[in-house]
Amino acid sequence: QVQLVESGGGLVQPGGSLRLSCAASGSIFSIYTMAWYRRAPGKQRELVARITSGGSTAYGSSVKGRFTISRDTAKNTMYLQMNSLKPEDTAVYYCYAIINSRANEYWGQGTQVTVSS
Repeated sequence: QVQLVESGGGLVQPGGSLRLSCAASGSIFSIYTMAWYRRAPGKQRELVARITSGGSTAYGSSVKGRFTISRDTAKNTMYLQMNSLKPEDTAVYYCYAIINSRANEYWGQGTQVTVSS
């Protein structure tokens, strides 16, 4: 059974930084695309950032230039470095990954990020 576990969320002041982690565990042979999504209260889920197995990245327009996605293949772990945080970044952040087969999609349980003074 494959599991994704996020960590690193919390409360931060505007302009501050946080680093989220997503660790994949279980019977893993290969991880394809990994991504971070978020859902703010009253809004639809949106893509924050995506990283392929080859290391190619893509970002949502609202976070480009402020957030950086990365992954450690050896540790089956993905990261999201979030800088210059704004109140509108407040949301539950979810880890997503395609693992072992391109038909197998997994989600983490989510981690709350709150940006407030």
